[in-house]
Amino acid sequence: MRLRVPPAFGAGTGSAVSSTSITWSRLTPQFLNPRASWAMPRRWLRGPRCRLPCEEGARLGRDQDEVAGSYDRLAGAYAERIYDELDGKPFDRALLDRFADQVRGQGVVLDLGCGPGHVARYLHQRDVKVVGVDLSPGMIQTARGRAPEVDFRVGDMRSLDLGDASAAGAVAFYSLIHFSAAELDRALGEIARVLQPAAPLLVAVHRGSQTVHLEELWAIAIRLDFVFFESQALGGAVRAAGFELVEVLARPAYKGVEAETERIYLWARRAEAPQGP
Repeated sequence: MRLRVPPAFGAGTGSAVSSTSITWSRLTPQFLNPRASWAMPRRWLRGPRCRLPCEEGARLGRDQDEVAGSYDRLAGAYAERIYDELDGKPFDRALLDRFADQVRGQGVVLDLGCGPGHVARYLHQRDVKVVGVDLSPGMIQTARGRAPEVDFRVGDMRSLDLGDASAAGAVAFYSLIHFSAAELDRALGEIARVLQPAAPLLVAVHRGSQTVHLEELWAIAIRLDFVFFESQALGGAVRAAGFELVEVLARPAYKGVEAETERIYLWARRAEAPQGP
């Protein structure tokens, strides 16, 4: 698997995203969003090293009630800091625009682990029929308050209340990062179940091999593990769930806009149903 880095974000010739012409903008001051303040502890970047499957990464991933409770407590502060972050992320906007062009008019699209709903709102504004799903009732309440025109629902990616092949696409931005290896496989399998054949899946994660445990963020008590991914591990899990990989891209952090970690974006599509004899 080749990990591509667009030329504006790294050395070498790079490659634009296939099938769509995208101009990758350099990070300049006008893209920075002063409202999104990420005061992350230094251990965010130097947590205990491991590779999936990883017992350290599984430790809290098994208890999704704690994940939901932590995000319930974070919901207000989280929205205040990151709701407008896409204003400062031209890379992400370009990918989401490409995604919207592919799924527009094809049916319901899922924003899985939608948080306060900023990605769902972005897609809705581009005429995509989107449903935001999140494990945290507090996040869903916040999302509904900020974008009442969008359909938001409390739900669990490991057991979605949707029929087989009922969705035309899905995005999962930083929502696969609290699962153990077994739960990740279960969640990806469930996403595959609800997506139509050839439907796209766009995933964003932090790049690395560490798992970072936090018990406080923005002076709010939480209990969360954040699992980082290398492209091979994530790509293998996605393929095993029934997807075909289209492309994997990476970029460095937008300083001042987000936590300062390198990012991986994985574009996949649901494998076509096997043909009969």
